[in-house]
Amino acid sequence: MTRTPPLVELRDVVFGYGAEVILDRVSLQIHDDDFLAIIGPNGGGKTTLLKVILGLLDPWSGEVVRRIPGGGACGWVPQFATFDKDFPLRVRDVVRMGRLSQRRGRRRRGDGDDRDDETLRRLGLIEVADEPVGELSGGQLQRTLIARALVGEPQILFLDEPLASVDLELRESLIDVLVELNRTIPVVVVTHDLTPFAGAVRQIACVNRRLHYHPEGRLTPAMLEEVYGCPVELIAHGVPHRVLEPHAHEPGTGGRE
Repeated sequence: MTRTPPLVELRDVVFGYGAEVILDRVSLQIHDDDFLAIIGPNGGGKTTLLKVILGLLDPWSGEVVRRIPGGGACGWVPQFATFDKDFPLRVRDVVRMGRLSQRRGRRRRGDGDDRDDETLRRLGLIEVADEPVGELSGGQLQRTLIARALVGEPQILFLDEPLASVDLELRESLIDVLVELNRTIPVVVVTHDLTPFAGAVRQIACVNRRLHYHPEGRLTPAMLEEVYGCPVELIAHGVPHRVLEPHAHEPGTGGRE
């Protein structure tokens, strides 16, 4: 069976900061049913890759082709949010921002308040919906940002470390939300730890300047050693990788994400 053209396609993309190359001839395809995990060492280019895909950064060379329906609507959940915590903004207000038109800065047709409330409930935020965002815990703030992305009804969802600061008991429910969403749109997550996503992830991209793509969603120690540049051991629980012997990182791999 022939697959439809990918929603997003990177062709030999090169990008960096200053004189340092962060993404080196990266090619990648994202299809309409993908649940893609992007992993790699700190400074390997994971977050930079997401920003290039989203058009927040322009590649030095190569091409990014986007075939996203609905005017190219993407959901984007950054790892951290910077804002004035004294600003009188409620959780509900932040979530509603996800329904602003990308082009005209207006809310989409329809009131959408019911959809806002349902999304707040799904993410365990309905009881703090009218609280100032400055009073949220780290996990509550992360879930608020995810809710903001979801109410905009994106055609593809990108998340950078979506489980950061999220309590253990909420991780499973959050992943359930992503799995449910993946029934209709592709989901792309940057993560340091694949363990919580076991059973959900279908494809894996390992990034350390170069990209190594694994369509079967499986990793071996040999694959990880090629990406991390050091011997590694797969562990069912705990830290994502363990260094087995002294090693030296290659020059230039400790740059910006």
